[in-house]
Amino acid sequence: MYETIVALPLLGSILAGIIALLGARNRLPGEDPPPHGDRAASPVAEHRPRGAPSPHEQHAAFANTHVEEPADEPPAAGSRPAELITTTFLVIACLLSWYAFYDVGVAGHEARVRLFSFITFADLHSDWALRIDPLTAVMLAVVTTVSSLVHLYSIGYMEEDPYKPRFFSYLSFFTFAMLMLVTADNLVQLFFGWEGVGLASYLLIGFWYHKPEANAAAIKAFIVNRVGDFGFSLGIFAVFALTGAVDFDTIFAQAPSLAGKVYHFLSWDVDALTLVCVLLFIGAMGKSAQFLLHTWLPDAMEGPTPVSALIHAATMVTAGVFMVARLSPLFSLSPGASAFVIFIGATTCMFAATVGLVQNDIKRIIAYSTCSQLGYMFVAMGFGAYSVGMFHLFTHAFFKALLFLCSGSVIIAMHHEQDIRHMGGLWRKLPFTYATMLIGTLALTGFPFTAGYFSKDAIIESALVSTNPMAAYGFVMTLGAAALTAFYSWRLIFKTFHGAPHDRAHYEAAHETPLTVLVPLALFAIGSIAAGYPALAVFTGHGTDEFFRGSLQLGIADTLFEGAEKVPLLLSILPTLMMIVGFLVAWLFYIRRPDLPEELARQQHVLYQFLLNKWYFDEIYDYLLVRPTLWLGRLLWKGGDGFIIDGFGPDGVSARVLDVTRNVVRLQTGYLYHYAFAMLIGVAAAVTWFMFYGAHG
Repeated sequence: MYETIVALPLLGSILAGIIALLGARNRLPGEDPPPHGDRAASPVAEHRPRGAPSPHEQHAAFANTHVEEPADEPPAAGSRPAELITTTFLVIACLLSWYAFYDVGVAGHEARVRLFSFITFADLHSDWALRIDPLTAVMLAVVTTVSSLVHLYSIGYMEEDPYKPRFFSYLSFFTFAMLMLVTADNLVQLFFGWEGVGLASYLLIGFWYHKPEANAAAIKAFIVNRVGDFGFSLGIFAVFALTGAVDFDTIFAQAPSLAGKVYHFLSWDVDALTLVCVLLFIGAMGKSAQFLLHTWLPDAMEGPTPVSALIHAATMVTAGVFMVARLSPLFSLSPGASAFVIFIGATTCMFAATVGLVQNDIKRIIAYSTCSQLGYMFVAMGFGAYSVGMFHLFTHAFFKALLFLCSGSVIIAMHHEQDIRHMGGLWRKLPFTYATMLIGTLALTGFPFTAGYFSKDAIIESALVSTNPMAAYGFVMTLGAAALTAFYSWRLIFKTFHGAPHDRAHYEAAHETPLTVLVPLALFAIGSIAAGYPALAVFTGHGTDEFFRGSLQLGIADTLFEGAEKVPLLLSILPTLMMIVGFLVAWLFYIRRPDLPEELARQQHVLYQFLLNKWYFDEIYDYLLVRPTLWLGRLLWKGGDGFIIDGFGPDGVSARVLDVTRNVVRLQTGYLYHYAFAMLIGVAAAVTWFMFYGAHG
């Protein structure tokens, strides 16, 4: 059964890929879609500022060519079989995963399925095996549920895209890579899935490869993740150096003996376990878009909206959280590394929430919300409440996927408009989308009895009883982020669905999207409510140890749960109070006094620009890293390769040899009298030499 869960997305990806290749071969030369980014007739076209040239016009202006807007292109042949095959396979995998969730988590039937020997070299032995324990079962249910509904949603959302078979192939491969990651039995296999989701994200973010912005976003995501993955690789190497193994069972068995070991590097003595955990967490910082390595995630919105939902809710960004949870036996033994995790997670919470306050792109607001919520998960991991962090991952998957898919429904209805300043009053035109997005917003902000309420409050309460030195910092940052989250979430709702329409033409033409789009919204809305309380005992109650049975480190978490029950009432309701404050301020700014935001932006212009430009991280990185790298590359190219290597090589010594031989060749004229004259000169020279030097000798 477990092999089937993993294999079905891969099989679907291969079949859809074959269909895409056959469709490409059947397309005549010159029939490829024109390079103008998102197609005018496609519901996937994204927003660009009014009056700005289209990507096609920009490309044509750059190439100094004439622009002719092409005719609409029909979907590629085989689109329907590709989407039906991949979606059906994912639905089957989803049903099997929920059965596995019951069988493994409740019935206790854990398994290790060895498929084949992967790497055997010297002391390195790595099998390709599936590790099926309660932690894996949770991730299987989350990944396949979100992915199957995103596949279904994509059938309607990508209806008019001519490259649907390729899109569904990439989407299923993304799911397969994530399943390989969560079922990994060792670090090498986990790294395979880790890089697989990175590759899939590159392909999907840059899916509209004719669009320059999409290409740039895909490259940015790939490069930033390479920085994190370098640290992750060093962490894996260090684990192997310390334990001589890469499989989890051996590593966890040796974990207690690693405490107190020291690495001597140059003149420094570094705690080995802390160093290992920090290096591994750097990988999570890149994959899960944490502070300093977060810059790729907002730009990833250039991909289709279903891709954004899958990346943010169930696959790539949750990989880092899962990795820390899987390696909890290591992190729980390193207070220093745990403090670092809390610091980065809490800082990300507040940073992303502040940036989300002033963003105007509907998808970017939700993207920064994802950054912030991932910070919550890592804060819980740093406290040692690993099951609480997984609880928030579980609930977040439902309401974040819901918010992204609702934003896609709005984008379709508004003729591909994404700027919330050009919306307004849409609740009348999109009542179902409005209702479901309202549910997702309530869950995100932690409204009582929604899924987010139970998981987010559990994280904040855990900070109150944690003994980690960074606990106070984590509590303040997460509590403040709760108020900011409520503000920007309700700002999005008010500016999109309430008030007077700002674009009357688009407003009048707006209508609800097809059933293939609305059905996933309904199911995710149900999950955004129902995934909370029923799972509370499993993730945060006294039954947590019985459910996870050693797949998570729970010694510290048990203490946290007992302490959380003794938290004073006022402190326990602080998150809800902050949520109410955020809502009231948003209502005042965007319903009661809509002139206040503009007035405040004028009064606090510097702060407003600072937040609008995302703390200027892109500009700082461009100045400190990108430009020096380009300068160094240009220096090595022009000075090293061009001047030295080419100058003294092909353009230097080699060129001079060619010049000499070219001149020597000119002596070979083919005339007999030239050769006779040369012989006479030679004889005369020889006789002269013998006359002066031969006689003297």
